[in-house]
Amino acid sequence: MALASSDAVRAVTRRGRGALVFELWGFDVQELHALVVEDDPDISSALVETLEGAGFRVTSAPDGRQAVSAAAADPPDLVTLDLTLPHMDGIEVCRRIRETSDCYIVIVSARSDEVDKLIGLEVGADDFVLKPFSPRELRARVAALFRRPRTATGADESPNGRGPQVPSPAQPVDEPTTISAGAGLVINSSRREVQVDGTIVDLTRIEYDVLEYLATHLSRVCTREEMVLAIWSSALTHDHHLVDVHVANLRGKLRRHSDTTWIHTIRGIGYRMDREGEDQQDRRAGGGPYLVARIDSEDWARGLDF
Repeated sequence: MALASSDAVRAVTRRGRGALVFELWGFDVQELHALVVEDDPDISSALVETLEGAGFRVTSAPDGRQAVSAAAADPPDLVTLDLTLPHMDGIEVCRRIRETSDCYIVIVSARSDEVDKLIGLEVGADDFVLKPFSPRELRARVAALFRRPRTATGADESPNGRGPQVPSPAQPVDEPTTISAGAGLVINSSRREVQVDGTIVDLTRIEYDVLEYLATHLSRVCTREEMVLAIWSSALTHDHHLVDVHVANLRGKLRRHSDTTWIHTIRGIGYRMDREGEDQQDRRAGGGPYLVARIDSEDWARGLDF
């Protein structure tokens, strides 16, 4: 009996692996490119192994300059990015990649200071994972990112021609595509575009998803748990701080265009968005017992659970 050729064996292996990957992700990721930016060889190998095991085509860069060059030469769909890098730090790498790419960026760093998270998310990162990282958690976070749509794409075309085209987790199919939150704030769901008094507000994907989720539940308290479940995934429901950081960034960007406060903190519970211009006196949070908490500019700078 003739033995199968090595090419045939590899083809069968790829088909079997593809079926497993599809089962794990819900779509075929084998054509997607992940760029690992990490100067520690052991951590880099662990990240590469984790993402290759998830089905990505993976390349790596050991310093900031090489990372920017690699992203330009072979545009990635996903970047895992360390903050402490030779030649160019991770914040600057993130900023430069974001100038030309709408890829998903996950910071993987041992720097746990609040300011590092805030700055990283502010310049365009989508998530922040602390070292030492769990491969299972990293895969869950990446899968959650890819279940959300990228920014504006053609109605009949998937982003970059790759990956799944899915509806926004925050937008029910029977809701209107334009939401007015009063005081000039308008959210256009079909275009994933936000304007204040006619001026477009530049938001990251997650900031937009947070705003849209709150806007589609106007005058109702949204708990951190439900927001994480809707915007990220059920695997991350313990990480409520994700919501706080992105809400803080979102408030800061809205404040650049208006002094109006649309998003209110319900201490220990979550957030509520009100349509401004309505009578604010004695308003209750979604009919419940929680009173409005007004937020000042210092809250955004701290980015804390107010």
